[in-house]
Amino acid sequence: MHISEIWRFPVKSLGGETLTSAAVDEFGIEGDRQWGLHDPATGTVLTARREPSMLFLSARLVDGRPAITCDEGSELNDDAALSEWFGRPVELRAASDGPGTFENPMDVEHETDWISWESGGGTFHDGGSKISFVTRSELGEWDARRFRLNVIMDGEGVLPTEGELAIGSAEVAIRKPIARCVMVTRAQPGIDRDLEVY
Repeated sequence: MHISEIWRFPVKSLGGETLTSAAVDEFGIEGDRQWGLHDPATGTVLTARREPSMLFLSARLVDGRPAITCDEGSELNDDAALSEWFGRPVELRAASDGPGTFENPMDVEHETDWISWESGGGTFHDGGSKISFVTRSELGEWDARRFRLNVIMDGEGVLPTEGELAIGSAEVAIRKPIARCVMVTRAQPGIDRDLEVY
């Protein structure tokens, strides 16, 4: 197997950027999920679980900060522009500023019974430090963009669910499969809503 795509998602729940190579630090791919859109009304970091429209925004890092665009190509350069796009106040916040509070529905099908939790800090990954990876054969016919994966590998077979894996020159400890959330079923640019995705 070899790496065919590397993705970085600077802002949680937004589309990301492809890379030809990536540095890895204690939190995963450098710059991945290092920012989030904070909702001052609720005190939470927004995700596409609660705010599906986020899937129509994308971000790339420019001089260490996210450059955010909407699917029509307009740039949303500051909190005022982001707040106008969402129709309510939002603030771009760095994970390095401290932990964030997140939400998830326990009943994914009906999107009810919401729970909240606080991140460990340093990153806005749901489960702390991580790099997500998959083989094309595991993806099957699904569009990889649904899953916000960091590394996509060509080749047949299934990756191990525990142990260690060498990805380029990085040694990665495999802790667990990633539990999927309602976000992967949602519509995105060029991708229809699909409740059968898991």
